[in-house]
Amino acid sequence: MNYIAKCLSFSLLLGTTMIACNTDFLDTKPLDKVSGDAVWADRSLSEAFVTDVYNGIRDGLLDQMSLDCQTDNALYSFGKQDVNEANVSPSNTGTVKSTMEWQEMYARIRSANIALSKLAKPTFDNTGNLAGRMRGEMYFMRAYFYNQLLRYYGAVPIIKTPYTLDEGDFTVARNTYEECVNAIVTDLDSASALLKGRSMESGRATMGAAMALKARVLLYAASDLHDIPTAKAKSSVIASFANPELLGYVSGDRTARWKKAQDAAKAVMDLNQYGYKLNLAAPVTPAEGQQNYINLSLSQNGGETDGIFLKYYIRASNDDWGSWFPRNNQPNGYHGWTSSEPTQQMVDNYEMMDGTKFDWKNPAHAAAPYENRDPRFYASILYDGAQWKPRTPDGAGIDPAGQIQMGEYEVGSSAAPTKFSGLDTRNSTIENWNGTWTGYAIRKFFNTDVSIVDQNIRQEIPSIQIRYTEVVLNYAEACLMLGQEAEAKKWINAVRFRVGMPAVTETGAALIARYQNERNVEMFLEDQRFYDVRRWMIAPTVLGQQARIIAITGKLKPGKTVTTYKYSKDNYTYTYQVQDLGTGKENRKWADKIYFLPISRDEINRNNKLIQNPGY
Repeated sequence: MNYIAKCLSFSLLLGTTMIACNTDFLDTKPLDKVSGDAVWADRSLSEAFVTDVYNGIRDGLLDQMSLDCQTDNALYSFGKQDVNEANVSPSNTGTVKSTMEWQEMYARIRSANIALSKLAKPTFDNTGNLAGRMRGEMYFMRAYFYNQLLRYYGAVPIIKTPYTLDEGDFTVARNTYEECVNAIVTDLDSASALLKGRSMESGRATMGAAMALKARVLLYAASDLHDIPTAKAKSSVIASFANPELLGYVSGDRTARWKKAQDAAKAVMDLNQYGYKLNLAAPVTPAEGQQNYINLSLSQNGGETDGIFLKYYIRASNDDWGSWFPRNNQPNGYHGWTSSEPTQQMVDNYEMMDGTKFDWKNPAHAAAPYENRDPRFYASILYDGAQWKPRTPDGAGIDPAGQIQMGEYEVGSSAAPTKFSGLDTRNSTIENWNGTWTGYAIRKFFNTDVSIVDQNIRQEIPSIQIRYTEVVLNYAEACLMLGQEAEAKKWINAVRFRVGMPAVTETGAALIARYQNERNVEMFLEDQRFYDVRRWMIAPTVLGQQARIIAITGKLKPGKTVTTYKYSKDNYTYTYQVQDLGTGKENRKWADKIYFLPISRDEINRNNKLIQNPGY
């Protein structure tokens, strides 16, 4: 109010005393904004603009709802996913994460285009060729965002210059899939050349990141879904689409595409710059294997050498939702939200320690389903009886042992027992509305430091966008597709030895299936499964089934008395019953149209040159 009064008084004074009028004072600059010219004339402001483009990654893999919740691996606790029910359309695209949402990605692509345009002839002090480094970063980020769109929607319009308001036409058609791949690879090659030999701050693009992303792009391009003759044979929806060039390669040498994918992955491996314990001649112990996998997921204690491109978090930044990943996903008995929950299907994917498949029809397996499993299971999943962190004061008296309680148990005497609902169930006395539906919770990506109380302390564990193990698995897959089984098994087994698992020995189709399971287990919650089951075209089988859950009961053995529940096979007989999640929660089914997701009706209305994906 004082400011307004002063302005009014000043204007009255001018009205009574001014003889001549000077309008220069109207030509003022806003105090809360910086002009574009000023940004690109200043070294620090230019770098700040480039840095902001990275924010398109948002929460990375550590979002509250993992992308695995739109696969057979997990369930989102707080609402059905339309894509899982094959209920998406141009007018209802369902839950689309910001990192593949059309407008969000194109907004970031526009920013990269602006930066590349302005940095071509820098007007600031370019000591050390800072402009060249930033151009390399922007080529990488533009490629990254385009690939996010490409693997979600298929081909998209490739725009490499920033639009201005005086453009004659803002509509543009989708490029072909092949053109999109070529444009992305070209950008990544440019990024590699500009970033070569540069020492980059953590979290920024590097030459290795550009090369690794290129390997991912070329692997997808060689896969079944994007080889149109193969895809047509497996899907009537794709076979009837009038514009298959938007979905994949309509012709060409597929073997050559696999060779390009193999060469791109091998080029990263030949850098000898990344990798964690992949040179072992035999499996490590189960305990060491579990710790190795924890080190990888937390990017610490040596595991950080596996990271190629990561999004970092600091507690001082309140905008980093990814730093709340444990609070968002730990069990309700720890005052967490259990947002993304592993399904029984995912749990069943973990092999026995001897490398055999877990089987509920095996009486020994069914009686003790959480014993003697792949060490990655214990590093990734919170299950009934798992030892975890100390409870908060309201739960510590009920569970002084700090063990996960996912079942319904008897307490008191076996002769006259009473029912006790586990603290981490939907019948818990602690925030039961946040209880698990599946009987499991996430452990992967959780800081294991017991002094960190996850519901009110944000963690500083990075989100791993690209890691070296993915490159190795990409290389192994390309080897498999090229008939080089011995080389493929060498690297698959290197990944397995690190976590204490024995070598695979299969050949042919059995080896491919074993590889696919190995990739899923190793890359759980890393935004791989959603795309893998589509590009392999196994989605109708694995996604076309209801999410499975576990119901656990603990019955006191005769003569036993327990006052405070604790997991104990001496005191209890445990029963495990696998069942389908009720269809009222989420009625999962598959339709071939969701190999590719719909472009929203709003985008189609804005741009009449866009061709919609098949089935919509």
